[in-house]
Amino acid sequence: MGRSIFKNVLYNLLLQIATMFLPLVTVPYVSRVLGADGVGTYSYTLSISQYFILIGTLGLSLYGNRQIAYTRDNKDAMSKTFWSILLLRIATTGVALLIYLAVFSGVGIYRTIFMIQTINIVSALIDISWLYIGIEDFKKIVTRNVAIKIIGVILIFVFVKSSEDLDLYTIINVIAGLLGNAVMWLYLPSVISKVKVSIKDILVHVGPSLKLFVPQIAIQIYAVLDKTMIGLLSTVTEVGYYEQSEKIVKSVLSLVTVLGTVMLPRMSNLFANGSKEQMDDYFNNSLRGVAYISIPLTIGLISISNEFVPWFFGKGFGPVKYNLVLLAPILFLIAMSNVTGIQYLLPANRTREYTVSVTVGAAINFFINLLLIPKLYSFGACIGTLVAELAVTLIQFYSLRSVVDFRDYLDGLAKYVVSGTVMLLAIRGLSIFLHTGVSTTLIQIITGIIIYIVLLKLMKEKVNNKVISIILSFGKKVVANNP
Repeated sequence: MGRSIFKNVLYNLLLQIATMFLPLVTVPYVSRVLGADGVGTYSYTLSISQYFILIGTLGLSLYGNRQIAYTRDNKDAMSKTFWSILLLRIATTGVALLIYLAVFSGVGIYRTIFMIQTINIVSALIDISWLYIGIEDFKKIVTRNVAIKIIGVILIFVFVKSSEDLDLYTIINVIAGLLGNAVMWLYLPSVISKVKVSIKDILVHVGPSLKLFVPQIAIQIYAVLDKTMIGLLSTVTEVGYYEQSEKIVKSVLSLVTVLGTVMLPRMSNLFANGSKEQMDDYFNNSLRGVAYISIPLTIGLISISNEFVPWFFGKGFGPVKYNLVLLAPILFLIAMSNVTGIQYLLPANRTREYTVSVTVGAAINFFINLLLIPKLYSFGACIGTLVAELAVTLIQFYSLRSVVDFRDYLDGLAKYVVSGTVMLLAIRGLSIFLHTGVSTTLIQIITGIIIYIVLLKLMKEKVNNKVISIILSFGKKVVANNP
């Protein structure tokens, strides 16, 4: 893995750590202040606005990211690509914004929240982060996101005091996103040249972006439709239960998928230059490395959920405990499909296989939701999500069966599962002697990490040995610089 990739991974890791730990600060507070009903209302209205963002952006974020990576070695070509995609994005998202206003300006229930969520669509309209991802300039993205997230957390603690402040909570979140996207325009003159683009230059991107639009719709179905369907087929309180359990899982997941964000532009550039052998090598290394991280996170989350949920969320969120156990396996499944789909199929322009996988997943998710949500509520939505993610992962692995080094992958997988299982048994045994609380969760996490690493060391697992080597090397440098 090259030096620039390692640096970009570190930048994204910083962002994902902030993404993971800042919710750990705000979620317990927001859960107690707004309650399951308030959290559910916010999540339900946000899910609706995200459909319009999806329709408006037409898959142009992923497409733009990839096209910038293809052309970044030629500034004039990259600038022309950027302006033409941006103008297309402004036009399509602008239409989506007008439709949203026409539909929701006259609704009765949640009208105020729906109107505030309009700012999310404006934010998507001016979003140019795909440019910086395409040129692998992650420092700007990370600096912006971390700063905005910290400011947002502070504002929530200062101004959101009761369930009556749901409007204010929504405003803080949407304005934070808008400002974060606006700041990125300050760097634009140093990256992009002013070039003329014609209508033809703009329209040439419509067809290819629509090919990515289909899988984006499918992804949105089982990423957002869950909340919409729970709200329609059950109650917003159940949306709140699902939202909070999913938020924990996705926060932890962000630590695993950090590599995908970094590798998409790099793999796209390798593909554009015909370096398939290097692509395959990066791919198999990513596959085993991500499995090494995602399996203990999956098993660990299941292990601590019983003691974690009560103190973290407070009263009124009991069902989250069961949702969390059922959703935890998607940590591993999404981590794997992130490598196969985002790190290989899309950069290699194998959009069709990617589209088939996520479309099948979306269809499965929709029908299971339709069948189970009326009976099992948010728990039924968790089942739908789990089965859908399993289907996506299996289809993508089948598509890349000639590329995957299954012998190496399965060897590592077996060792990770064995170590993770021992870790689970130890944590559950330890919980018999501990009470619910912050200290218990910390003890469980530390114990689990030690057991997992030590067991893999005894098995002489190569990824684990490399991680230990890096940690020891870093420790020696710290000691040498601080005698």
